[in-house]
Amino acid sequence: MSVPHYQNFINGAWTDNGQVLEVRSPATGELVATVAKGGAAEIDAAVAAAKAAHAAGVWRNTPPAERAALINAVAGDLAGRLEELAALQSRENGATIRVTGALHVGLSIANMQFIAAQAAEYEFEKAGPEIGPVPAEGILRREPLGVVGAIVPWNIPLLTIVWKVTPALAAGNTVVLKPDEHAPLLALELAKAFEAAGLPAGVLNVVVGEGHDAGARLSQHPDVRKIGFTGSTEVGKSILGASADNMKRVTLELGGKGPNILLDDADLDVAIDGAIYACMANNGEACEAGTRLLVPNSRKDEIVERLVARVGTMKIGNPLDPATDIGPLITADQRDRVLAHIAKAETQGAKVAIGGSAPAGEEFANGYFVEPTVLTDVTPSMTVACEEVFGPVLSVLGYDTVDEAIAIANDTEYGLSAGVWGTDETRVLDVARQLEAGMIYVNDWHVLHPAYPFGGYKQSGLGREGGPNALDAYTEQKYISVDRSGGVENKAYALVLGTPA
Repeated sequence: MSVPHYQNFINGAWTDNGQVLEVRSPATGELVATVAKGGAAEIDAAVAAAKAAHAAGVWRNTPPAERAALINAVAGDLAGRLEELAALQSRENGATIRVTGALHVGLSIANMQFIAAQAAEYEFEKAGPEIGPVPAEGILRREPLGVVGAIVPWNIPLLTIVWKVTPALAAGNTVVLKPDEHAPLLALELAKAFEAAGLPAGVLNVVVGEGHDAGARLSQHPDVRKIGFTGSTEVGKSILGASADNMKRVTLELGGKGPNILLDDADLDVAIDGAIYACMANNGEACEAGTRLLVPNSRKDEIVERLVARVGTMKIGNPLDPATDIGPLITADQRDRVLAHIAKAETQGAKVAIGGSAPAGEEFANGYFVEPTVLTDVTPSMTVACEEVFGPVLSVLGYDTVDEAIAIANDTEYGLSAGVWGTDETRVLDVARQLEAGMIYVNDWHVLHPAYPFGGYKQSGLGREGGPNALDAYTEQKYISVDRSGGVENKAYALVLGTPA
Protein backbone atom coordinates (compact mmCIF):
# COMPACT_ATOMS: atom_id res chain seq x y z
CA MET A 1 0.00 0.00 0.00
CA SER A 2 1.51 3.30 -1.09
CA VAL A 3 1.91 6.11 1.39
CA PRO A 4 0.06 9.27 0.31
CA HIS A 5 1.97 12.52 -0.11
CA TYR A 6 0.29 15.85 0.61
CA GLN A 7 1.39 19.24 -0.69
CA ASN A 8 0.81 22.75 0.63
CA PHE A 9 -2.09 24.73 -0.84
CA ILE A 10 -1.13 28.26 -1.90
CA ASN A 11 -3.04 30.58 -4.22
CA GLY A 12 -5.28 27.80 -5.47
CA ALA A 13 -2.40 25.46 -6.37
CA TRP A 14 -0.77 22.48 -4.66
CA THR A 15 2.91 23.25 -4.16
CA ASP A 16 5.99 21.36 -3.04
CA ASN A 17 9.46 22.62 -2.22
CA GLY A 18 11.11 19.22 -1.93
CA GLN A 19 11.33 19.27 1.88
CA VAL A 20 9.32 16.54 3.58
CA LEU A 21 7.67 15.94 6.94
CA GLU A 22 6.63 12.46 8.02
CA VAL A 23 3.30 11.86 9.75
CA ARG A 24 3.51 8.64 11.77
CA SER A 25 0.91 6.81 13.81
CA PRO A 26 1.48 7.36 17.53
CA ALA A 27 0.01 3.90 18.13
CA THR A 28 2.34 1.87 15.92
CA GLY A 29 5.00 4.15 14.43
CA GLU A 30 3.61 3.32 10.98
CA LEU A 31 4.13 5.97 8.30
CA VAL A 32 0.67 7.42 7.62
CA ALA A 33 1.64 10.08 5.08
CA THR A 34 4.34 12.46 3.98
CA VAL A 35 3.72 16.19 3.75
CA ALA A 36 5.55 19.02 2.04
CA LYS A 37 7.31 21.04 4.73
CA GLY A 38 6.69 24.75 4.47
CA GLY A 39 8.59 27.53 6.16
CA ALA A 40 8.79 31.31 6.21
CA ALA A 41 9.07 31.54 2.41
CA GLU A 42 5.87 29.53 1.92
CA ILE A 43 4.08 31.64 4.55
CA ASP A 44 5.15 34.79 2.72
CA ALA A 45 3.81 33.40 -0.55
CA ALA A 46 0.54 32.38 1.09
CA VAL A 47 0.05 35.77 2.75
CA ALA A 48 0.80 37.53 -0.53
CA ALA A 49 -1.81 35.38 -2.27
CA ALA A 50 -4.37 36.03 0.47
CA LYS A 51 -3.68 39.78 0.40
CA ALA A 52 -4.08 39.92 -3.38
CA ALA A 53 -7.29 37.89 -3.23
CA HIS A 54 -8.70 40.23 -0.59
CA ALA A 55 -7.74 43.30 -2.63
CA ALA A 56 -9.35 41.82 -5.75
CA GLY A 57 -12.56 41.59 -3.74
CA VAL A 58 -14.10 38.57 -5.44
CA TRP A 59 -14.75 36.72 -2.18
CA ARG A 60 -15.55 39.66 0.11
CA ASN A 61 -18.01 40.98 -2.49
CA THR A 62 -19.68 37.60 -2.88
CA PRO A 63 -23.16 37.85 -1.30
CA PRO A 64 -23.17 36.39 2.21
CA ALA A 65 -25.82 33.83 1.28
CA GLU A 66 -23.54 32.51 -1.48
CA ARG A 67 -20.58 32.34 0.90
CA ALA A 68 -22.81 30.42 3.31
CA ALA A 69 -23.90 28.05 0.55
CA LEU A 70 -20.29 27.23 -0.31
CA ILE A 71 -19.47 26.54 3.36
CA ASN A 72 -22.51 24.28 3.58
CA ALA A 73 -21.33 22.44 0.48
CA VAL A 74 -17.98 21.78 2.14
CA ALA A 75 -19.75 20.60 5.31
CA GLY A 76 -21.75 18.21 3.14
CA ASP A 77 -18.57 16.90 1.55
CA LEU A 78 -17.11 16.19 5.01
CA ALA A 79 -20.32 14.53 6.15
CA GLY A 80 -20.18 12.18 3.17
CA ARG A 81 -16.64 11.17 4.15
CA LEU A 82 -17.10 11.14 7.93
CA GLU A 83 -15.92 7.58 8.54
CA GLU A 84 -12.91 7.97 6.23
CA LEU A 85 -11.84 11.24 7.84
CA ALA A 86 -12.39 9.95 11.36
CA ALA A 87 -10.14 6.96 10.63
CA LEU A 88 -7.49 9.23 9.12
CA GLN A 89 -7.59 11.40 12.24
CA SER A 90 -7.25 8.37 14.53
CA ARG A 91 -4.26 7.13 12.56
CA GLU A 92 -2.70 10.59 12.59
CA ASN A 93 -3.00 11.67 16.23
CA GLY A 94 -4.11 8.60 18.20
CA ALA A 95 -7.57 9.76 19.28
CA THR A 96 -9.99 6.85 19.43
CA ILE A 97 -12.31 6.26 16.50
CA ARG A 98 -15.37 6.86 18.69
CA VAL A 99 -14.03 10.30 19.60
CA THR A 100 -12.82 11.28 16.13
CA GLY A 101 -16.15 10.38 14.56
CA ALA A 102 -18.32 12.27 17.05
CA LEU A 103 -16.06 15.12 18.18
CA HIS A 104 -13.29 15.76 15.67
CA VAL A 105 -15.35 15.39 12.50
CA GLY A 106 -19.00 15.26 13.54
CA LEU A 107 -18.92 18.38 15.71
CA SER A 108 -16.81 20.19 13.10
CA ILE A 109 -19.54 19.62 10.52
CA ALA A 110 -22.20 20.90 12.93
CA ASN A 111 -20.16 24.03 13.61
CA MET A 112 -19.68 24.71 9.90
CA GLN A 113 -23.40 24.43 9.32
CA PHE A 114 -24.18 26.68 12.29
CA ILE A 115 -21.76 29.38 11.14
CA ALA A 116 -23.06 29.16 7.57
CA ALA A 117 -26.57 29.77 8.89
CA GLN A 118 -25.25 32.74 10.86
CA ALA A 119 -23.55 34.20 7.80
CA ALA A 120 -26.71 34.00 5.71
CA GLU A 121 -28.57 36.14 8.26
CA TYR A 122 -25.74 38.31 9.60
CA GLU A 123 -26.36 42.07 9.50
CA PHE A 124 -23.27 43.26 7.63
CA GLU A 125 -24.98 46.65 7.31
CA LYS A 126 -27.89 48.19 9.17
CA ALA A 127 -29.34 51.60 9.93
CA GLY A 128 -28.66 53.05 13.34
CA PRO A 129 -30.73 55.56 15.33
CA GLU A 130 -31.38 58.94 13.77
CA ILE A 131 -28.99 61.71 14.75
CA GLY A 132 -30.04 65.21 15.86
CA PRO A 133 -30.47 68.13 16.21
CA VAL A 134 -28.99 68.30 12.71
CA PRO A 135 -30.84 65.60 10.74
CA ALA A 136 -28.48 62.75 9.93
CA GLU A 137 -28.58 59.02 9.44
CA GLY A 138 -26.16 56.57 11.01
CA ILE A 139 -25.14 53.41 9.18
CA LEU A 140 -23.42 50.57 11.02
CA ARG A 141 -21.31 48.18 8.95
CA ARG A 142 -19.37 45.01 9.67
CA GLU A 143 -16.52 44.50 7.23
CA PRO A 144 -13.88 41.76 6.87
CA LEU A 145 -10.50 42.38 8.42
CA GLY A 146 -8.40 41.22 5.47
CA VAL A 147 -5.84 38.44 5.81
CA VAL A 148 -6.47 36.17 8.80
CA GLY A 149 -3.84 33.77 10.13
CA ALA A 150 -5.01 30.58 11.84
CA ILE A 151 -2.61 28.44 13.90
CA VAL A 152 -3.96 25.21 15.33
CA PRO A 153 -2.73 22.29 17.49
CA TRP A 154 -2.55 18.55 16.98
CA ASN A 155 -4.99 17.37 19.63
CA ILE A 156 -8.37 18.27 18.03
CA PRO A 157 -7.19 19.80 14.77
CA LEU A 158 -10.28 19.91 12.56
CA LEU A 159 -12.58 21.44 15.17
CA THR A 160 -10.07 24.14 16.12
CA ILE A 161 -9.60 24.88 12.42
CA VAL A 162 -13.34 25.16 11.83
CA TRP A 163 -13.74 27.56 14.77
CA LYS A 164 -11.34 29.96 13.03
CA VAL A 165 -11.47 29.39 9.31
CA THR A 166 -15.25 29.11 8.93
CA PRO A 167 -16.26 32.45 10.53
CA ALA A 168 -13.29 34.16 8.88
CA LEU A 169 -14.41 32.98 5.45
CA ALA A 170 -18.08 33.55 6.22
CA ALA A 171 -17.27 37.19 7.02
CA GLY A 172 -15.42 37.65 3.71
CA ASN A 173 -11.81 37.43 4.86
CA THR A 174 -8.97 35.52 3.25
CA VAL A 175 -7.07 32.97 5.35
CA VAL A 176 -3.63 31.45 5.81
CA LEU A 177 -3.87 28.29 7.91
CA LYS A 178 -0.83 26.77 9.66
CA PRO A 179 -1.73 23.33 11.07
CA ASP A 180 0.54 21.53 13.48
CA GLU A 181 3.13 19.40 11.70
CA HIS A 182 2.21 16.32 13.78
CA ALA A 183 -1.41 16.28 12.60
CA PRO A 184 -1.89 18.30 9.39
CA LEU A 185 -3.84 15.86 7.24
CA LEU A 186 -7.41 16.94 7.95
CA ALA A 187 -6.43 20.56 7.32
CA LEU A 188 -5.26 19.55 3.85
CA GLU A 189 -8.36 17.43 3.27
CA LEU A 190 -10.44 20.49 4.20
CA ALA A 191 -8.52 22.57 1.64
CA LYS A 192 -9.32 19.93 -0.99
CA ALA A 193 -13.00 20.21 -0.12
CA PHE A 194 -12.98 24.01 -0.41
CA GLU A 195 -11.12 23.78 -3.73
CA ALA A 196 -13.70 21.32 -5.06
CA ALA A 197 -16.53 23.60 -3.90
CA GLY A 198 -15.15 26.46 -6.02
CA LEU A 199 -13.54 28.76 -3.44
CA PRO A 200 -11.58 31.41 -5.40
CA ALA A 201 -7.81 31.06 -5.53
CA GLY A 202 -5.93 32.68 -2.66
CA VAL A 203 -8.91 32.85 -0.32
CA LEU A 204 -7.78 29.83 1.71
CA ASN A 205 -4.13 28.83 1.88
CA VAL A 206 -2.64 25.99 3.95
CA VAL A 207 1.04 25.79 4.86
CA VAL A 208 2.29 22.92 7.01
CA GLY A 209 5.40 23.75 8.99
CA GLU A 210 7.00 24.03 12.38
CA GLY A 211 5.90 26.61 14.91
CA HIS A 212 9.29 28.28 15.37
CA ASP A 213 9.53 28.84 11.60
CA ALA A 214 6.21 28.94 9.74
CA GLY A 215 4.10 29.78 12.79
CA ALA A 216 6.41 32.54 13.97
CA ARG A 217 6.48 34.15 10.53
CA LEU A 218 2.69 34.07 10.25
CA SER A 219 2.37 35.69 13.69
CA GLN A 220 4.82 38.45 12.80
CA HIS A 221 3.75 39.11 9.22
CA PRO A 222 2.84 42.78 8.70
CA ASP A 223 0.10 41.98 6.17
CA VAL A 224 -1.81 39.67 8.51
CA ARG A 225 -4.62 41.53 10.30
CA LYS A 226 -5.71 38.85 12.76
CA ILE A 227 -4.37 35.68 14.34
CA GLY A 228 -6.64 32.96 15.67
CA PHE A 229 -4.59 30.56 17.79
CA THR A 230 -5.26 27.46 19.86
CA GLY A 231 -2.39 26.02 21.89
CA SER A 232 -0.31 26.48 24.99
CA THR A 233 -0.38 29.62 27.10
CA GLU A 234 3.38 30.01 26.61
CA VAL A 235 3.11 30.08 22.82
CA GLY A 236 -0.01 32.26 23.05
CA LYS A 237 1.99 34.90 24.89
CA SER A 238 4.64 34.86 22.17
CA ILE A 239 1.96 35.29 19.50
CA LEU A 240 0.45 38.19 21.44
CA GLY A 241 3.87 39.85 21.54
CA ALA A 242 4.52 39.20 17.85
CA SER A 243 1.16 40.75 16.97
CA ALA A 244 2.01 44.09 18.53
CA ASP A 245 3.93 45.60 15.61
CA ASN A 246 0.89 46.05 13.39
CA MET A 247 -1.75 45.77 16.14
CA LYS A 248 -3.14 42.47 14.88
CA ARG A 249 -6.42 41.39 16.39
CA VAL A 250 -6.02 38.11 18.25
CA THR A 251 -8.23 35.33 19.49
CA LEU A 252 -6.25 33.08 21.80
CA GLU A 253 -7.59 29.80 23.18
CA LEU A 254 -4.91 28.59 25.56
CA GLY A 255 -4.29 26.16 28.42
CA GLY A 256 -6.54 24.98 31.19
CA LYS A 257 -6.53 23.24 34.54
CA GLY A 258 -10.21 22.52 34.94
CA PRO A 259 -11.51 22.05 38.50
CA ASN A 260 -14.36 19.58 38.85
CA ILE A 261 -16.23 19.85 42.17
CA LEU A 262 -18.27 16.93 43.47
CA LEU A 263 -20.61 18.25 46.15
CA ASP A 264 -21.56 15.98 49.05
CA ASP A 265 -24.95 15.23 47.48
CA ALA A 266 -23.56 14.32 44.03
CA ASP A 267 -25.09 11.25 42.42
CA LEU A 268 -22.01 9.06 42.11
CA ASP A 269 -23.70 6.74 39.62
CA VAL A 270 -23.46 9.68 37.20
CA ALA A 271 -20.55 11.69 38.60
CA ILE A 272 -17.92 8.94 38.60
CA ASP A 273 -18.32 8.23 34.89
CA GLY A 274 -18.64 11.96 34.29
CA ALA A 275 -15.42 12.78 36.11
CA ILE A 276 -13.49 10.17 34.12
CA TYR A 277 -15.01 11.44 30.88
CA ALA A 278 -14.18 15.03 31.85
CA CYS A 279 -10.51 14.19 32.32
CA MET A 280 -9.75 11.38 29.90
CA ALA A 281 -11.78 12.06 26.76
CA ASN A 282 -9.48 12.42 23.74
CA ASN A 283 -6.81 10.49 25.71
CA GLY A 284 -6.67 13.38 28.17
CA GLU A 285 -5.26 15.65 25.45
CA ALA A 286 -7.82 18.43 25.81
CA CYS A 287 -7.26 21.95 27.08
CA GLU A 288 -10.69 22.16 28.72
CA ALA A 289 -10.46 18.78 30.45
CA GLY A 290 -11.52 18.46 34.09
CA THR A 291 -8.18 17.36 35.52
CA ARG A 292 -8.61 18.41 39.18
CA LEU A 293 -11.36 16.44 40.92
CA LEU A 294 -12.35 18.15 44.18
CA VAL A 295 -14.21 15.78 46.49
CA PRO A 296 -15.62 16.13 50.02
CA ASN A 297 -13.31 14.46 52.52
CA SER A 298 -16.35 12.81 54.06
CA ARG A 299 -16.87 10.79 50.83
CA LYS A 300 -13.30 10.67 49.53
CA ASP A 301 -12.58 6.98 50.19
CA GLU A 302 -15.82 5.90 48.54
CA ILE A 303 -15.22 8.13 45.52
CA VAL A 304 -11.63 6.97 45.02
CA GLU A 305 -12.68 3.31 45.34
CA ARG A 306 -15.33 3.78 42.67
CA LEU A 307 -12.97 5.74 40.40
CA VAL A 308 -10.37 2.99 40.58
CA ALA A 309 -12.95 0.29 39.83
CA ARG A 310 -14.29 2.19 36.82
CA VAL A 311 -10.91 3.19 35.39
CA GLY A 312 -9.87 -0.43 35.75
CA THR A 313 -12.44 -1.38 33.12
CA MET A 314 -11.02 0.99 30.47
CA LYS A 315 -9.43 -0.60 27.41
CA ILE A 316 -6.11 0.83 26.18
CA GLY A 317 -5.05 0.05 22.65
CA ASN A 318 -5.49 0.54 18.94
CA PRO A 319 -7.38 3.80 18.38
CA LEU A 320 -9.05 2.34 15.27
CA ASP A 321 -10.70 -0.39 17.34
CA PRO A 322 -14.23 0.77 18.33
CA ALA A 323 -13.78 -1.01 21.68
CA THR A 324 -10.78 1.14 22.65
CA ASP A 325 -11.28 3.77 25.33
CA ILE A 326 -7.76 5.21 25.55
CA GLY A 327 -5.33 5.51 22.67
CA PRO A 328 -1.74 6.72 22.53
CA LEU A 329 -0.43 10.20 23.19
CA ILE A 330 0.81 12.14 20.19
CA THR A 331 4.60 11.70 20.55
CA ALA A 332 7.23 9.97 22.66
CA ASP A 333 8.10 13.36 24.16
CA GLN A 334 4.51 13.91 25.24
CA ARG A 335 4.31 10.43 26.77
CA ASP A 336 7.54 11.02 28.67
CA ARG A 337 6.33 14.41 29.84
CA VAL A 338 3.13 12.90 31.27
CA LEU A 339 5.03 10.09 32.98
CA ALA A 340 7.41 12.65 34.46
CA HIS A 341 4.44 14.56 35.91
CA ILE A 342 3.21 11.38 37.57
CA ALA A 343 6.65 10.59 39.00
CA LYS A 344 7.05 14.13 40.32
CA ALA A 345 3.60 13.98 41.93
CA GLU A 346 4.69 10.86 43.79
CA THR A 347 7.85 12.54 45.05
CA GLN A 348 5.69 15.42 46.31
CA GLY A 349 3.44 13.06 48.28
CA ALA A 350 0.68 12.00 45.90
CA LYS A 351 -0.27 8.34 45.58
CA VAL A 352 -1.04 6.41 42.41
CA ALA A 353 -4.39 4.69 42.99
CA ILE A 354 -4.37 3.09 39.55
CA GLY A 355 -2.25 3.35 36.41
CA GLY A 356 0.80 5.57 36.52
CA SER A 357 2.93 3.81 33.90
CA ALA A 358 3.31 2.99 30.25
CA PRO A 359 1.43 -0.27 29.63
CA ALA A 360 3.47 -3.40 29.03
CA GLY A 361 2.96 -5.76 26.11
CA GLU A 362 3.90 -6.24 22.48
CA GLU A 363 0.92 -4.25 21.19
CA PHE A 364 2.19 -1.15 23.00
CA ALA A 365 5.88 -1.51 22.12
CA ASN A 366 5.95 0.95 19.23
CA GLY A 367 3.37 3.43 20.54
CA TYR A 368 3.23 6.27 23.03
CA PHE A 369 0.74 4.95 25.58
CA VAL A 370 0.11 6.00 29.18
CA GLU A 371 -2.26 4.06 31.41
CA PRO A 372 -5.33 5.99 32.59
CA THR A 373 -4.19 7.21 35.99
CA VAL A 374 -5.84 8.37 39.20
CA LEU A 375 -3.69 10.24 41.73
CA THR A 376 -4.88 10.68 45.32
CA ASP A 377 -3.64 12.75 48.26
CA VAL A 378 -2.97 15.59 45.84
CA THR A 379 -2.70 19.03 47.43
CA PRO A 380 -3.30 22.36 45.66
CA SER A 381 0.37 23.35 45.70
CA MET A 382 1.64 20.21 43.96
CA THR A 383 2.95 20.66 40.42
CA VAL A 384 0.42 18.19 39.04
CA ALA A 385 -2.38 20.34 40.49
CA CYS A 386 -0.99 23.54 39.00
CA GLU A 387 0.43 22.70 35.58
CA GLU A 388 -1.33 21.35 32.51
CA VAL A 389 -0.45 17.65 32.14
CA PHE A 390 -2.25 16.94 28.84
CA GLY A 391 -2.69 13.22 29.37
CA PRO A 392 -5.07 10.73 31.05
CA VAL A 393 -4.16 11.75 34.60
CA LEU A 394 -6.88 12.64 37.12
CA SER A 395 -5.80 14.35 40.36
CA VAL A 396 -8.11 13.93 43.37
CA LEU A 397 -8.06 16.72 45.96
CA GLY A 398 -10.07 16.72 49.20
CA TYR A 399 -11.99 19.60 50.76
CA ASP A 400 -14.05 20.13 53.92
CA THR A 401 -16.37 23.01 52.99
CA VAL A 402 -17.87 24.23 49.73
CA ASP A 403 -16.20 27.61 50.20
CA GLU A 404 -12.86 25.83 50.46
CA ALA A 405 -13.60 23.89 47.27
CA ILE A 406 -14.44 27.10 45.39
CA ALA A 407 -11.25 28.76 46.65
CA ILE A 408 -9.13 25.81 45.51
CA ALA A 409 -10.89 25.73 42.15
CA ASN A 410 -10.24 29.42 41.50
CA ASP A 411 -6.65 29.42 42.78
CA THR A 412 -5.08 29.10 39.33
CA GLU A 413 -3.96 31.33 36.50
CA TYR A 414 -6.11 29.23 34.18
CA GLY A 415 -9.83 29.73 33.67
CA LEU A 416 -11.01 27.77 30.66
CA SER A 417 -13.45 25.27 32.15
CA ALA A 418 -14.87 24.15 35.48
CA GLY A 419 -17.62 21.85 36.68
CA VAL A 420 -19.84 21.07 39.62
CA TRP A 421 -21.94 18.02 40.46
CA GLY A 422 -24.88 17.87 42.86
CA THR A 423 -28.57 17.12 43.07
CA ASP A 424 -29.72 20.47 44.52
CA GLU A 425 -29.96 22.70 41.44
CA THR A 426 -30.06 25.95 43.41
CA ARG A 427 -26.90 24.96 45.23
CA VAL A 428 -24.97 23.77 42.17
CA LEU A 429 -25.87 26.92 40.24
CA ASP A 430 -24.72 29.04 43.16
CA VAL A 431 -21.35 27.29 43.03
CA ALA A 432 -21.23 27.53 39.22
CA ARG A 433 -21.68 31.29 39.34
CA GLN A 434 -18.69 31.62 41.68
CA LEU A 435 -16.26 29.64 39.51
CA GLU A 436 -13.81 31.70 37.47
CA ALA A 437 -13.92 30.09 34.05
CA GLY A 438 -15.37 30.74 30.64
CA MET A 439 -17.30 27.46 30.51
CA ILE A 440 -19.00 25.86 33.51
CA TYR A 441 -20.47 22.38 33.25
CA VAL A 442 -23.18 21.29 35.71
CA ASN A 443 -23.58 17.51 36.10
CA ASP A 444 -21.77 16.91 32.80
CA TRP A 445 -18.63 17.92 30.86
CA HIS A 446 -17.42 18.64 27.28
CA VAL A 447 -20.83 20.02 26.33
CA LEU A 448 -19.56 21.79 23.20
CA HIS A 449 -22.48 23.12 21.19
CA PRO A 450 -22.09 25.43 18.18
CA ALA A 451 -24.58 27.93 19.65
CA TYR A 452 -22.40 28.62 22.70
CA PRO A 453 -19.01 30.34 22.87
CA PHE A 454 -15.72 28.59 23.67
CA GLY A 455 -12.96 30.39 25.58
CA GLY A 456 -11.57 31.23 28.97
CA TYR A 457 -10.74 33.66 31.73
CA LYS A 458 -7.29 34.78 32.90
CA GLN A 459 -4.35 33.11 31.13
CA SER A 460 -6.62 30.67 29.35
CA GLY A 461 -6.97 33.13 26.51
CA LEU A 462 -8.48 36.20 24.90
CA GLY A 463 -11.83 36.32 23.14
CA ARG A 464 -14.27 33.55 22.31
CA GLU A 465 -14.74 31.16 19.42
CA GLY A 466 -18.04 29.97 18.00
CA GLY A 467 -21.35 30.87 19.56
CA PRO A 468 -23.85 33.51 18.50
CA ASN A 469 -21.19 36.18 17.84
CA ALA A 470 -18.67 34.08 15.91
CA LEU A 471 -18.50 36.46 12.96
CA ASP A 472 -17.99 39.53 15.15
CA ALA A 473 -14.49 38.30 15.97
CA TYR A 474 -13.57 38.35 12.26
CA THR A 475 -15.02 41.74 11.30
CA GLU A 476 -14.30 45.39 11.92
CA GLN A 477 -17.15 47.71 12.86
CA LYS A 478 -17.60 50.87 10.82
CA TYR A 479 -19.89 53.84 11.52
CA ILE A 480 -21.00 56.05 8.59
CA SER A 481 -22.80 59.32 9.26
CA VAL A 482 -24.88 60.70 6.38
CA ASP A 483 -26.05 64.31 6.71
CA ARG A 484 -29.69 64.88 5.70
CA SER A 485 -29.97 68.63 6.41
CA GLY A 486 -28.54 70.04 3.19
CA GLY A 487 -27.20 73.15 4.94
CA VAL A 488 -25.14 74.57 7.83
CA GLU A 489 -27.92 75.51 10.21
CA ASN A 490 -27.45 74.06 13.71
CA LYS A 491 -24.13 72.46 12.78
CA ALA A 492 -21.11 72.82 15.01
CA TYR A 493 -18.97 74.67 12.49
CA ALA A 494 -19.20 77.90 14.52
CA LEU A 495 -17.07 76.26 17.25
CA VAL A 496 -14.11 76.69 14.88
CA LEU A 497 -15.17 79.36 12.39
CA GLY A 498 -17.19 81.69 14.60
CA THR A 499 -20.56 83.13 13.72
CA PRO A 500 -20.71 84.72 10.25
CA ALA A 501 -21.06 88.51 10.27
